[in-house]
Amino acid sequence: MAVTESVPEGILRRQSARESAARTYARVLPIVPVRARGMTIEGADGRRYLDCLSGAGALALGHNHPVVLQAVRTVLDSGAPLQVLDLATPVKDAFVTELFRTLPPGLAGHARVQFCGPAGTDAVEAALKLVRAATGRTGMLAFTGAYHGMTAGSLEVSSGAGDVRATRLPYPNDYRCPFGVGGGHGAELAARWTESVLDDPKSGVRSPAGMILEPVQGEGGVIPAPDAWLRRMRQITADRSIPLIADEVQTGVGRTGAFWAVQHSGVTPDVMVLSKAIGGGLPLAVVVYREDLDVWPPGTHAGTFRGNQLAMAAGTATLAFVRENGLAERAAAVGARLLGSLRSLAEEFPCMGDVRGRGLMIGVEMVDPEGERPGHTGNAEAHRTDWTVGGDRVDGIDGVDGVDGTHLTRGACQPHECEEIHEADGIPGGRGARGPLPAAPELALALQRECLRRGLIVELGGRHAGVVRLLPPLTVTDEQASAVLDRLADAMAAVAAGAARGTGRARRPSEQVPPQGGRAERTG
Repeated sequence: MAVTESVPEGILRRQSARESAARTYARVLPIVPVRARGMTIEGADGRRYLDCLSGAGALALGHNHPVVLQAVRTVLDSGAPLQVLDLATPVKDAFVTELFRTLPPGLAGHARVQFCGPAGTDAVEAALKLVRAATGRTGMLAFTGAYHGMTAGSLEVSSGAGDVRATRLPYPNDYRCPFGVGGGHGAELAARWTESVLDDPKSGVRSPAGMILEPVQGEGGVIPAPDAWLRRMRQITADRSIPLIADEVQTGVGRTGAFWAVQHSGVTPDVMVLSKAIGGGLPLAVVVYREDLDVWPPGTHAGTFRGNQLAMAAGTATLAFVRENGLAERAAAVGARLLGSLRSLAEEFPCMGDVRGRGLMIGVEMVDPEGERPGHTGNAEAHRTDWTVGGDRVDGIDGVDGVDGTHLTRGACQPHECEEIHEADGIPGGRGARGPLPAAPELALALQRECLRRGLIVELGGRHAGVVRLLPPLTVTDEQASAVLDRLADAMAAVAAGAARGTGRARRPSEQVPPQGGRAERTG
């Protein structure tokens, strides 16, 4: 007797047979959404999920928020055209007015806005073209771990690029510090590296057209830029007449606890790249920049779908709702609570190597608790960071994270000296002295699957695809936040139990997997 497949099974089978091998989310999230409201998605099989993906951060207000739906209905009922290229309309005028109302004060008073194609990568392309036209230069400065889109120019300034015109600079990362020191020391060394590359006539790097950075690296593994380092980048670029481009595609519209992530550090960039949440869930991307950069001739950068009236109306409603209801501040408070709870959970599960984030942009880096940390022998050959303490002074290191009178210089590593700096305030001794445990992408994938079984949708990212990412909407309730923590904790226990069985390590009582039901059935 033939087995009849269900409707969602048939849809998923046909998708697999007909869609591109490049599809991503569909491979790890085999669900068929049919209804959604707020943070909840309902699948065709009747199951309900808490959505901590939020359209890769595009849904600041969650799914089908009433103010967004009403804004779209108003345009539809008015008989207004839906696409107008770059013509002026009342809908566009309202969007630009609201957008300028939210911009950092140093930019809002003398800014221009360029509507380009509908995706963030289109806005990045426009920004790169803008600064090249304004400066007459071609090269770009970008950072390790960056992600700016999937078109050719955007890929050039993203990590993993090959033949490029972009110079890659180190991005501060306390957990996996490229210099092996972490804390404020790593950020200071990253800044010094940048200055050296720009000022050394033998560095091979000509004066660039611009620097592009993410205030929080999203796809790179949820890595917030230190505020002091970001201010340093602003000073370095300003002193050398290099336009600074802030990619706020994922961090903008309250996501990090400020309306724009650059506001945490008080930095005003020359160019801001915006997309995702500014369209209220519909396709919209813009570039906002200083008016003196507006030197390109008409038609230099265009796009057929830059006049999406529904997206502008939805965007206006979203920007206004976030601003008027203090949702950025709400994101900061709820995000701090989630981070605190997850860090407490990490004390129980050693496979949670690092918990980090800003606002409602949170990452949990999964590691192999049985893996081997990078050695720390005091041997110059083995200690590849090649930095030590004492000797010639490196100005600016003093006082960073409480270090007094400790200086880094190139040279062989002396065991007692490295121990001194790794135990300095602000640098975790275990992680700093011996390095982080190896990334465990297989555990991250297992955690994502266990979360889905419990009705929780999460994202993966990071350099080794080992970071579980949480991007709940800014409208998440306290009850929903608790449900997210409950389900994630249950899923983590299941993953830890599975890892214990694989390695023969005995499970602690706290690692027992709860039966389906109870906390896992909560929908918020």
